[in-house]
Amino acid sequence: MTPTLILVLAAGILVGAGVYLVTDRTFTRIVVGLALIGNGSNIALLAAGGAAGSPPLLGTEALSSIADPLPQAMILTSIVITMATTAFMLALAFREWILTGGDEVVDDVEDRRLAKRAATGRGSERVEDAPAENEEAGSDEDQEDRDEGQEEK
Repeated sequence: MTPTLILVLAAGILVGAGVYLVTDRTFTRIVVGLALIGNGSNIALLAAGGAAGSPPLLGTEALSSIADPLPQAMILTSIVITMATTAFMLALAFREWILTGGDEVVDDVEDRRLAKRAATGRGSERVEDAPAENEEAGSDEDQEDRDEGQEEK
């Protein structure tokens, strides 16, 4: 028996829905999306495993009728990895809920600064050399502070 179209469609729909949910900004949707991607990959491995057959017990059946145990082992490993990843992400979501009272993932301040520097063409500067968001590169106050520091030495 070849893999049915239903298994292939189910795997595609689960992975597609999972990718859609992972791109959202709420932590709970990201967790559900990762679980859907894991389940979709399990179904894809099941469909790729080939035809159903007899249990892989040697000596009871002809070798041609025995099912390949490798896809089953890969699915079992994938289930364990998906469960551990989901548990870890749920712990992160719970911690985020405790700390902020919500589950929306916000942009990191440093990421915004790097994106702003890249947009202005100063991406090759070191982070310590780059002015902060509220500072201008050539402000007179900064120059006066530097001059005073030079005079004190």
